[in-house]
Amino acid sequence: MTRTRPQAEAHAEGRPTGRATGASPLMYVSLAFVVLLSAAPLYFMLVMASRANSDILGIPPPLLPGDQLASNIERVFANNDVQFAQALLNTLMVASVATLSVVVTSALAGFAFAKLRFRGRNVLLVVVVGTMMVPVQLGLIPLYMLMTKLGLAGGLASVTLPFLVSGFGVFFMRQYASQAIPDELIEAARVDGASTFRIFWSIVFPALRPAAAVLALLTFMERWNDFLWPYIALDFNHPTVQVALSRLSGGYYTDQALVMAGTLMGTLPLVLVFIVFGRQIVGGIMEGGLKS
Repeated sequence: MTRTRPQAEAHAEGRPTGRATGASPLMYVSLAFVVLLSAAPLYFMLVMASRANSDILGIPPPLLPGDQLASNIERVFANNDVQFAQALLNTLMVASVATLSVVVTSALAGFAFAKLRFRGRNVLLVVVVGTMMVPVQLGLIPLYMLMTKLGLAGGLASVTLPFLVSGFGVFFMRQYASQAIPDELIEAARVDGASTFRIFWSIVFPALRPAAAVLALLTFMERWNDFLWPYIALDFNHPTVQVALSRLSGGYYTDQALVMAGTLMGTLPLVLVFIVFGRQIVGGIMEGGLKS
């Protein structure tokens, strides 16, 4: 293979030549299989949500969508015992507030642990990492007692306040900041007279955007899919999506078409988030990796 002079020099020095390696047919077949395997549950959910209960329970099960999707979705939103529209709004608000708070606090704390020198830094970092090792189930009873004493049990504040910070987020941003931001850049900003907050806002946070995008996506998904704590802490008038879905599947008789339609509506926002922001998140990760 003939190389240009810049490519030959890069090859001799062990640097990337800038040319992508062509994928083999086996690679394409493997990727297609993975895509089909990942999309199969979503397609099955769409098929079941667009069918009547008699079709869902039939053997063999249907493989193509039916004509009942609109009516099933209408029945989901018309069910007063579920309050699905309110559940969607509640979950969107809780997940958005928690995501914004986690990204901001994690970026600030990650920058402090990675680039600032202060007494007790390593001990505090160990404490933060230690919070990740405690199972969530162990803190449910004390947390519920605390929310009750504060008068917050039953409302959306009880499922929002405990998750405004994240030990994983702090550790994740600290690891990214320690590798992506040179110490010389921060020292140069200090020599120019920039304050710590100015350094964070103008230098550190722009460099942390790829990691912040990934953390925001993970946090939003976690809060959207959370079931156990909202099921315990919230009252009947403040459901979230997962609590509303549990109500759909409860009772002596389960309407499978209704459950599938509700699950489809509860999953659709996450799919839209991936479609809209997936390219930006992957592009930000690649950009951060190239800069580091």
